[in-house]
Amino acid sequence: MEISESKLRINSYIIQSQEEEIKRIALELHEGVGQNLFSILTGLQFVESSASQPDMKVYLNEMTQLIEKTIQEIRLLSVELYPPALTTLGLQPAIKSYISLYTNTFGIIVDFETSGNEQFISEPKRISIFRVFQEAFTNIAKYADTSNIKMKMYWTEKELKIHIDDFGKGFHQEELSKNPYALGIAAMKERMLLTGGTFTISSKIGKGTSIEISLPLQGAKESLI
Repeated sequence: MEISESKLRINSYIIQSQEEEIKRIALELHEGVGQNLFSILTGLQFVESSASQPDMKVYLNEMTQLIEKTIQEIRLLSVELYPPALTTLGLQPAIKSYISLYTNTFGIIVDFETSGNEQFISEPKRISIFRVFQEAFTNIAKYADTSNIKMKMYWTEKELKIHIDDFGKGFHQEELSKNPYALGIAAMKERMLLTGGTFTISSKIGKGTSIEISLPLQGAKESLI
């Protein structure tokens, strides 16, 4: 059933509001919590260097290692919530940065190919494309049972296309509504609908799942974001 324009506008407003809040939280994690922890770490390292008792030195060393690990986790979470490259460098560098983080986190190798020159995309659309890509990769890590992903990104003056193949266990498409990631797929479709683009997914048991994302870049019908 076709979604009414008023509902699409409401959904667009909600999504943009959520993204602003996510951006705020990411900055606070990085610049607030992260910086405070770094100050604590520096203080502990100073105390550790001054401690004379061996047991105290061991304890302080353990604490500094724990804080260092926590700082790293906060930095990774901040990047995952809102990659700085998405605003400063563009969509493609942000995706490359996320893929590196993704492989380090999940051990899944990503064969990433690009074709054509990256075109300008407004920040709201950049965010939408990135969120759809991010959701797709998250679903793969959770459900696909795979060690390899192939992703192709095609740029022309009129269109951006992204193909993602996970070579995982796949699923029966007629049972899609029963799958645990059905809501995520619905959200991805709606995000692309709001940009004026499309999202399609196909899957076969034992063959894996394929996703195609398409975004018109010129001469497209006005989108809601």
